[in-house]
Amino acid sequence: MSKKQEPTDHKKYFIFGKKNYQFMFIGLAVIALGFILMSGGGSDDPNIFNPDIYNFQRIRLAPTIVLIGFAIEVYAILLNPKK
Repeated sequence: MSKKQEPTDHKKYFIFGKKNYQFMFIGLAVIALGFILMSGGGSDDPNIFNPDIYNFQRIRLAPTIVLIGFAIEVYAILLNPKK
């Protein structure tokens, strides 16, 4: 004999709060900025070497900005929206 289950009121809610989503969008913007800084530096003629591909912006700065963006994303996921 089974008991009838009473209907429960299931509230629909987002897993993350507004603050989490704000940090996620900031992190995505920082990651996109890093990839934009990484682009370019090629040569139109494949027989000519362009040393600009190895400059500071593409080798050091842009990957660091991308990693900072990923760190912001991790922070946004771990942030407790109730505090």
